[in-house]
Amino acid sequence: MSDITVLGIFVADISFSGNKLPSMGETILGDSYNVGPGGKGCNQAIAISRLGGKVNFISKLGDDDYGKLAINKLKKDNIDTSNIIISNKHKTGVAGIHVDRNTGKNAITVVRGAPSSLTTKEIDTNLFKQSKIFLTQLEIPIEVTLHCLKAAKEYGLINILNPAPACELSNDFFKLVDYFTPNETEAEFYTGVKINNENDAKVSAKKLIEMGIKKVIITLGEKGLLYSDGKEEIYMKATADKAVDTTGAGDAFNGGFSFALLKGKKIKECLEIANKVAGLSTTKLGAGDSMPTFKAVSYTHLTLPTKRIV
Repeated sequence: MSDITVLGIFVADISFSGNKLPSMGETILGDSYNVGPGGKGCNQAIAISRLGGKVNFISKLGDDDYGKLAINKLKKDNIDTSNIIISNKHKTGVAGIHVDRNTGKNAITVVRGAPSSLTTKEIDTNLFKQSKIFLTQLEIPIEVTLHCLKAAKEYGLINILNPAPACELSNDFFKLVDYFTPNETEAEFYTGVKINNENDAKVSAKKLIEMGIKKVIITLGEKGLLYSDGKEEIYMKATADKAVDTTGAGDAFNGGFSFALLKGKKIKECLEIANKVAGLSTTKLGAGDSMPTFKAVSYTHLTLPTKRIV
C-alpha cells in the first residue's frame, strides 16, 4: 500500500556545471558533469520517499540502459515501481542541464521520450484506492493527467497539481485540483500577472482562486512563497541555504508539502516543512540525487502518526 501516488516522468539528467550559462552560439568549458535521476515526477517521488512516505510512481520507460538506471534508482529509494510501464518501442527520456556554479541557476532542455506515449488504457485506476494523496505535473500527456485526476477524486484523494510545464487547461482541470502549486512564471502564464513582489503574488493567487482552484501555493524561488485559499494568505521567505544548484527545488517543495500534508500538519507547518526541503535540495548538485532525507530536514515532530486528511 502506498500513501501517495505520483504520476510523472523519469528522465536521465545530464548536468553540466560551469562558471556561467552559455549564451546563444557560445561554447564554454565546464567544471564537472553528472548523470542522475530527474524528471519532475521522479524527483517528487524520491523527495517523498526519503522523508519516509510510501510512494507509488506511475510512468513509462524505454527498455534501455537509462530505463534500467531508473528502475534501480527508484527501488533503491524504496519507491513502488510496479505501475511503471516498460516500452520496447520508445526510449527513456533525457534532460540536458546547464548550471551556473556561482548562482545555482540553470537552463534545461527535456526530451520526454517514452512517457509522451503513455495512454489512459495503460493505467489501472484501481491503484488509487490504496492512496490518500495524488501528486502530478503536466509532463505526461494532458488526457492521461486529467483521467488520473478524475479517478483520484472519485476515490477521495487529495489532488495536488504542479502545473509544469505550463499549458492551457480547462475548467475541468481546475475543479479537480485541491492544491495548485505553480512557480511565478507558471502563475503568470495562467493569470497574466507578472510577479515581482509579494503583492503581485497575492493578485495572481486571487485570480487563480477565481478560476475555481481551491488552494494556491505560488513558489517564488529565492523570494519565498505565497499561499492563499481565498480567505487566508500566508507569505513565507525562502530558507537561507547557500544555493549550489536549484534544479529540482520546486519538486523538492512539492514532495515535502505532500508528505507534511499526509502527516496531518496544519497548512503553515506544511509550508515550513516544504520550504526547508526545497532549500536543502539546492545545496547539492543534481535533481533527484539532491533530495534531502528525513534526518537532514530535522523535523522531529513529523514522527506523529499519519491521519486521514479531509
